[in-house]
Amino acid sequence: MATVPEIKIMRSESLGHRSDVSSPEAKVGMRVEDLWDEQKPQLSPNEKLNACFESIPVSAFPLSSDSQDIEIRSDTSLAEAVQTLSKFKVLSAPVVDVDAPEDASWIDRYIGIVEFPGIVVWLLHQLEPPSPRSPAVANSNGFSHDFTTDVLDNGDSAVTSGNFFEVLTSSELYKNTKVRDISGTFRWAPFLALQKENSFLTMLLLLSKYKMKSIPVVDLGVAKIENIITQSGVIHMLAECAGLLWFEDWGIKTLSEVGLPIMSKDHIIKIYEDEPVLQAFKLMRRKRIGGIPVIERNSEKPVGNISIRDVQFLLTAPEIYHDYRSITTKNFLVSVREHLEKSGDTSAPIMSGVIACTKNHTLKELILMLDAEKIHRIYVVDDSGNLEGLITLRDIIARLVHEPSGYFGDFFDGVLPLPENYRV
Repeated sequence: MATVPEIKIMRSESLGHRSDVSSPEAKVGMRVEDLWDEQKPQLSPNEKLNACFESIPVSAFPLSSDSQDIEIRSDTSLAEAVQTLSKFKVLSAPVVDVDAPEDASWIDRYIGIVEFPGIVVWLLHQLEPPSPRSPAVANSNGFSHDFTTDVLDNGDSAVTSGNFFEVLTSSELYKNTKVRDISGTFRWAPFLALQKENSFLTMLLLLSKYKMKSIPVVDLGVAKIENIITQSGVIHMLAECAGLLWFEDWGIKTLSEVGLPIMSKDHIIKIYEDEPVLQAFKLMRRKRIGGIPVIERNSEKPVGNISIRDVQFLLTAPEIYHDYRSITTKNFLVSVREHLEKSGDTSAPIMSGVIACTKNHTLKELILMLDAEKIHRIYVVDDSGNLEGLITLRDIIARLVHEPSGYFGDFFDGVLPLPENYRV
């Protein structure tokens, strides 16, 4: 039986130094090192970093696992898309329009990026009870009124019975709906992308100040995505730079010295262990956050963390919940951990429990921990273990660079707004 892990507080002595200067990420760091010495001496360290990153094109960023030629055809079913995302262990993938001509530009070749959360949210929206004025015979999506009433527990789509996702993933709706049919729920139309000659500074600002979790890099010559740069990819690059002079100079600062955490404990969105797990994902979607702590009802202590990427386990392993009357956050954590233990995948972030640090830790220590644990957020606690705040990958990247006045100019001109029915 899977147990709830203890809170793991980061220990400085357990964080080693990186020494592989031959890695692609370290080579980027060495380019920064070389450029650092060329900057004007009157510039501040932050201004020097800005200038260095402005001089490096994003084409130099190492290829990520998310860009291993994984593309999904627009005529792929939702069930097939989920299998593909799960097989390659990625949260999202670009969708290629099968009707686009061979000489189409990249903006016509792709219709967007499909994500695990987008698929789940779209499916749940189809199951929302019809308006009282609508006919009650059957829903237009093909599910009977009795089914939607039973599994959604009197119309509350956050509360589901244990067999809900088994029934859902066996449905014709799931098997027959094509990815292009849900394109109105995609985040971008098709997406905001960088060209290979754009700079690291542009990329870092988009991933921090402008809150993008990932950015495709397109090759205009072949009208194709060449790379997908993520926040976690940037953190891994920084971790590989440990030992380089510019990184050590920046990374030695403590969290309190650089004004972290930004988010205090009073502003952290949380959920209790006896609440429905779908409520956790709905909160993440509504608040546009990537994770949420699961709190014990009586003690107010965190017993786990659910991230937006964990939504995949609702569709890829629906059978693991069928013994539960309802899928609470605690049931979800226990079931997924047991499932991963049986499959031998003990490295998944959901297995780690709650990982914390203190304000006295340095940026370097924090980056090494986030990279080692493959997590996207870390909780800040005081000396007694009480929650003080939260730090995300975006918060760290935002401390690395700043936006010069008028930097983006007309960069965002022509970027299409979010679709009217966008739900993720």
